[in-house]
Amino acid sequence: MTDTPRTPTAIDKVAEDWVDTLTGLNPTLGTYIGRDAGNDRYSDLSPEGHERYIAAVRKARRDLAALDPTDAVDDVTKTDLLSELDLEVEFDDAQWHLRDLNVIESAAQDVRQVYDLMPTSTVADWETIAKRLSAIPDALSGYTATLREGLARGVVPARRQVTEVAGQILRYAADDGFFASFANGASLDDGAIPESLTRDLARGTTAAREAYDELRAFLTGTLAPAASDIDAVGRDVYALHSRRFLGAKIDLDETYEWGREELARMVTEQTAIANEILPGSTVEEAVAHLEADPAHKLYGTEALQKWMQETSDRAVAELAATHFDIPEKIRTIECMIAPTQEGGIYYTGPTDDFSRPGRMWWSVPEGVTEFDTWRELTTVYHEGVPGHHLQIAQAVYNRSELNSWRRLLAGTSGHAEGWALYAERLMQQLGYLDDPADRLGMLDGQRMRAARVVLDIGVHLGKGRLDGTGVWDADYALDFMRQNVNMSDEFVQFEVNRYLGWPGQAPSYKVGQRIWQNIRDDYAARQGAAFSEKAFHKKALDLGGVGLDTLQTAMLGTA
Repeated sequence: MTDTPRTPTAIDKVAEDWVDTLTGLNPTLGTYIGRDAGNDRYSDLSPEGHERYIAAVRKARRDLAALDPTDAVDDVTKTDLLSELDLEVEFDDAQWHLRDLNVIESAAQDVRQVYDLMPTSTVADWETIAKRLSAIPDALSGYTATLREGLARGVVPARRQVTEVAGQILRYAADDGFFASFANGASLDDGAIPESLTRDLARGTTAAREAYDELRAFLTGTLAPAASDIDAVGRDVYALHSRRFLGAKIDLDETYEWGREELARMVTEQTAIANEILPGSTVEEAVAHLEADPAHKLYGTEALQKWMQETSDRAVAELAATHFDIPEKIRTIECMIAPTQEGGIYYTGPTDDFSRPGRMWWSVPEGVTEFDTWRELTTVYHEGVPGHHLQIAQAVYNRSELNSWRRLLAGTSGHAEGWALYAERLMQQLGYLDDPADRLGMLDGQRMRAARVVLDIGVHLGKGRLDGTGVWDADYALDFMRQNVNMSDEFVQFEVNRYLGWPGQAPSYKVGQRIWQNIRDDYAARQGAAFSEKAFHKKALDLGGVGLDTLQTAMLGTA
């Protein structure tokens, strides 16, 4: 990044306008990046709202296609944004929005999850929250109308996703669920909540809970009976999702076979390390040995949060002094226990002005009270530094070169998650996983990600089972994951349901890592003796989030 700001171009203006359009149409997206003007509203989730969105996509695509790049930054912006806009049109043609319901990343979760990031310090903050709570009925009514249109057209989600989401909603709307607890816990940094505001929050909470109950009734009473018994989406739809999550076109069949080979490599490496931990042991025996060792245990979420924060802070301080160029503004990351109990671990980026820092969230499943540091250390590096936080916050920071779309919204899961897995291996190379137990934990995660490549492609493309007994299905997928991860069964079940309802996302981690590593190896080979790992990382991260085909072209000049 240079100190002198780059002069914005016509292509930058289209990209900036697209951010304005997106945050206008989708206020929750604005909340995520710190544009708070729409914090009291939701998107129009109805069929009419979707049509307005697609019309905006087509206009932005026309405007961008008519312009010629003026420099390399423009080349990346035009290539990547056009690819994203084209893909949105293809998804519209496939009518995906009419069946877009899953256990982790659909409107059913997004409407609730936005409150995790809303400011809560002042009376004005809580007044905004009360208004947004009161807007939930219209938002969910629009979403229901979209699902009803899908039902009328015969475009429906899988029944498994419908019933699982209905179960999530029960927890959201319960007397001790998210909405009731959130409003009851309202407080100010200075002073008490006014009585009138308390009443507004109560009304908003009631409206939110009733709206979610209505959505649940529709899901269980109307949509579930008509939903599909088939979890697989098929090759054509899966290819669209794979492109969305990678920003790259891959050979799905070759990747499936590579995934099988990579999984075998992970098993071999794990077996060798298990023998270091407990000579002559299997992986399962080494895991049992570590799980019984109190030296590797944390008890309770408070201890987990404290350990996460201390580990993150230490990594930032040490890596900033040695292997990475980490600006002062991005050296803060907050480690949080999420207010839900769904089982996910995730990162949210900082706001544009860094008033809200990047955050690592741990959604701890109900009943889970013990945590193994050997298993989770690499997760902290994955979500924090040098993983997602360094990658995403660096893009936000790079204001002098990148437009708002490039800094705040561009990128793919394959770019982000591939980098995070690449970062895990890098931390091993840098000596942060010298303890065999910690390396076994890292490999446990890497093995899981390799297994997901095989499972996800296997299920959704209807591949033959590895044991030759038929084709992949949900039951076989669950058994397969239980054989390849050492985690609680609640977590494994959630993960498999996630893969079944969110096609193409799970493989993007390991496939993204593969592409990142190939780009780095090719770049190093071209640089020869002049190769600098630190310089490579800085150049790549200064691009911001991009599709992986775009990353390869920008770093190597080839697609």
